[in-house]
Amino acid sequence: LKVIWILPTAALSTMTSLPADMTAQSVPTVVFDGQKPGTSGLRKKTREFMKEHYLENFVQSVFNALVEANVQVAGGTLAIGGDGRFHNKVACQTIIKMAIANGVKKIWVGQNGLLSTPAMSAVIRTRDGGFVPFGGFILSASHNPGGIDEDFGIKFNGENGGPAPEKVTDLVYKHTTQISEYKIAKGVPEIDLSTPAKFVVGEGDAAVEVEVIDSTEDHVNLLKKCFDFEVIKKLAARKDFSMVYDSMHGVQGPYAKKVLCEELGLPESSCLNAVPKEDFGGPSSSSHGHADPNLTHAVELVKIMGLNAKGETIDVGGATVPSFGAAADGDADRNMILGRKFFVSPSDSLAVLVANAVCIPQFKDGLKGVARSMPTSGALERVAKAEKIPFFETPTGWKFFGNLMDSGDEKYFPGKPVYTPFICGEESFGTGSDHVREKDGLWAVLAWLQVLAVRNSDPALPFVSVEEIVSEHWRVYGRNYYARYDYEGVDKAAAEKMMADMGKSIEEGMVGKEFGRFKIKVADIFQYEDPIDGSIAKNQGVRWMFEDGSRVIFRLSGTGVAGATVRVYLEKYAGPTENIFSHAFTVVEPLAAVAKELSGLTERLGREAPTVIT
Repeated sequence: LKVIWILPTAALSTMTSLPADMTAQSVPTVVFDGQKPGTSGLRKKTREFMKEHYLENFVQSVFNALVEANVQVAGGTLAIGGDGRFHNKVACQTIIKMAIANGVKKIWVGQNGLLSTPAMSAVIRTRDGGFVPFGGFILSASHNPGGIDEDFGIKFNGENGGPAPEKVTDLVYKHTTQISEYKIAKGVPEIDLSTPAKFVVGEGDAAVEVEVIDSTEDHVNLLKKCFDFEVIKKLAARKDFSMVYDSMHGVQGPYAKKVLCEELGLPESSCLNAVPKEDFGGPSSSSHGHADPNLTHAVELVKIMGLNAKGETIDVGGATVPSFGAAADGDADRNMILGRKFFVSPSDSLAVLVANAVCIPQFKDGLKGVARSMPTSGALERVAKAEKIPFFETPTGWKFFGNLMDSGDEKYFPGKPVYTPFICGEESFGTGSDHVREKDGLWAVLAWLQVLAVRNSDPALPFVSVEEIVSEHWRVYGRNYYARYDYEGVDKAAAEKMMADMGKSIEEGMVGKEFGRFKIKVADIFQYEDPIDGSIAKNQGVRWMFEDGSRVIFRLSGTGVAGATVRVYLEKYAGPTENIFSHAFTVVEPLAAVAKELSGLTERLGREAPTVIT
């Protein structure tokens, strides 16, 4: 008699023992200037991070800051992963050895060192029952180019899965200015990250468990709870539906294949540039290695969807243009949405999803809160006002949404109002909800697919397109014509002086002054008082608001590595019965001229035209 045992998958997993010298060595070091983490962590040139002690200094400063903040690092669990850019794998191994030296007892690392930014949040919040790790290191410089001569970055997300709050990043910076040594277990061998597996490193009380996890598993399982994949499958099966999702050779590729092809049954041709590369395709690629999902950089996708870099339609010959298109950035937290020969601005995308939230199972009981960053267009609050949903305007930076999502949670803000379920977004191609504490590009794509699936539930009826859904939205709420002008790599001192001088002019009085047909109604420097914890964020952008509802906003961006980036936001509102079908970039051009006059940008920065318009 032959007995065959069928064991559960979990029982089949085995531990591999790795003998190791677990001694924590203290390595003397010196302070590196400029290791102050911004909204998105620390970003520098890759070669800077490759300098001896540079990465180690920052990682140790994070551990030191967490200990000072009474976080239980010793004996705790840590997650590690990144977007796959050059130096990612090396950095993962370094952090593993440093975590062991700092007393961490369990480490989760994404397969091949990969974890998208939203997936990291999902891992922290849901794996092994949820909220097990004290946090995680994300190795990414987001949409910035990757490669040995390009950019690298690192940030720490806390126990709620969101970016470390300012009180923690301030502590981290303090420690980077004081550090004299770091801890590392040099005797720990390199971990094979190529396949999901569990390792026990060392022996006895010193042993540490290192688990290489499936990079997609936790995030995809969470997304299945947000959306009805069976309904979306029916959309995918329609003969009059097709789509293309451009991962731009960033980390999103494996996630896109898992969801679109394996779960939803779409053909592999739906996934474009889905193999992660250390240089995101490099200079020879159509995006020149700039994994930034916008009309300028997602060149290949934009052309496939029948558009040019200005969002204008082009002749595609006899090619069939897909019904739906989307793109992701390097770390997969951003998204661009396109219909057939139609560009959906991020501000409109956010507003349309909120207006159609009833289509999404995650919001079956309604929304309790929505928010946008200050520079994002006013389209969202028009929906919020009509639907009587609490609305918030925050500074730029996803961390400002975190408190709103955690409000009312007994662990973080007991006694405060509950604003979840919650949708939020930024004009910089970021959209998300309270399922994680990061923006989530794949969530945004699935949200659109869910809306399309519900609106096209009867296969016998003509297909309702992305353009039709957005146009219908404008006919109800009006249209916020919108564009962002980016002036990249400008002289930082000159940019700071320009911003300061605009602030002075506001103090001296600008209300009532006219610039062509635009008369200033309000002029200020945006300041935000957090309604949950009372913290105040100052100097969040210079705002000029005009009597006709138009806006011009200036911000200095903190996501660049070299020089400074000045972002100019232009917005003009047209009501439902007005002209709502012109090209956005054309409509806001007069405001661009006003912006130059208000700032003296051309003379001060030496730029006649922006680097990128989105």
